[in-house]
Amino acid sequence: MTSGLWALVLEGVWVTLQLLFFSALLATAVSFVVGVARTHRLWIVRFLAGFYTEVFRGTSALVMIFWVFFVLPPAFGWQLVPMWAGTLALGLTYGAYGSEIVRGALGAVDPAQKEGGIALSFTPWQRMRLILLPQAVPEMIPPFSNLLIELLKGTALVSIMGMGDLAFSGNLVRLALQESAEIYTYVLLIYFVIAFLLTRVMRGLERKLKTGVGKAPVREPDTELKRPETSNVGGAA
Repeated sequence: MTSGLWALVLEGVWVTLQLLFFSALLATAVSFVVGVARTHRLWIVRFLAGFYTEVFRGTSALVMIFWVFFVLPPAFGWQLVPMWAGTLALGLTYGAYGSEIVRGALGAVDPAQKEGGIALSFTPWQRMRLILLPQAVPEMIPPFSNLLIELLKGTALVSIMGMGDLAFSGNLVRLALQESAEIYTYVLLIYFVIAFLLTRVMRGLERKLKTGVGKAPVREPDTELKRPETSNVGGAA
């Protein structure tokens, strides 16, 4: 490929990374807000959070992009630029999946920890911030890592809006060179490298967050075993 075509591909990589960053931020915020709401003591809050989760988990991210970019603008009289339309659609969709990760991790915390917070007269927010989240967040990292990789692959869907991401740029280069195997091999390798780096970063974050969370085993004090004294029944000779 010529330097100009490589520049087009690299520009697509930069657009993909931006979209991944913004949509991951939105998905993370949605995951924690909705996931915590799924554990709320009020049934109406749990119902609304569950309704949101079911709707966005049960719809296609591709169709959601169509709705945000093509359907909603005529209805409301405004138009989002492709970057923010893609961020909104992907962030809300993958945030619904992330909310289940948060809910499951919070539910896996030992009930004794929650009862201890109640015994200390902590408010629900204090129990969540000081007891539940510090123990649950490290357990969320592995599934969130998988979700982040899925989000990376999902960014290719924005090419339907004509957004110049990696998939869109690769297709333009393919049309220019009339060569599919070489171009799409490069695109696959670029996606793989990005996913591999993200996985390593998430593993490092997991190790850092788990530092100091576990409890060291408590060693019992050494006690000397003594033989029970036997009494001479009937006297000794």
